[in-house]
Amino acid sequence: MEKIKLNEFGLGKAVGEGIYAFDKPLSFTSNQLLTLIKKETGIKKVGHAGTLDPLATGVLVVAIGKKYTKQLSQFVAKEKKYEARFCLGEESETDDAEGPLIKREIESIPTIEQVKLALDEFVGNIKQLPPIYSAVKIRGQEAYKRTRRGEKIELKPRDVFVKSIKIVKYSWPFLDLIVETGPGVYIRSIARDLGDKLGVGGYVCKLIRTKVGEFEIESAISIQKKSAN
Repeated sequence: MEKIKLNEFGLGKAVGEGIYAFDKPLSFTSNQLLTLIKKETGIKKVGHAGTLDPLATGVLVVAIGKKYTKQLSQFVAKEKKYEARFCLGEESETDDAEGPLIKREIESIPTIEQVKLALDEFVGNIKQLPPIYSAVKIRGQEAYKRTRRGEKIELKPRDVFVKSIKIVKYSWPFLDLIVETGPGVYIRSIARDLGDKLGVGGYVCKLIRTKVGEFEIESAISIQKKSAN
């Protein structure tokens, strides 16, 4: 992943202590965005509610200041909404476009009816296995860090809630969805497990988080390059 030089970027508006929604850019990690906010505001106590993967964009709820970081747990538990594109016909080691990708031998392309029936099984209270490249903690350290070091890790399925999944468009190999979830749901896991269920493989090739609780992407603070002056 390309390294971001944070001093080349600026906040889209001035911010102080409080709780805000930021529109996290592509290729930023959630922690890189926090680092930028600390540099821009001069406030050291900054945290976020719910990690967004580097290849995902959209709403990241950020608390600035000690008083507000104490309130983050309530936002972690909020419902979330995503616009997702799944790429079917391939598998990904990371369950997203970072890969590496492996093509699957496809006997037949799933019909829209087959996709709808398969998706129905991912709505409601379900058991979900997080990706091995995720921020889930194993003995105090994120799973993705252990995986990148070559450790063999085992994650356990978790109880999560998916409120709804709506198909926006299906044109093989792309499946565009709107997904509403409770806390702790990995859209990458839905893509992986859906691909397995259909027998074709699948991963997330585009993901935008459009809402967290009352925070929506339309009113989120954007990050933009500073002018050359």
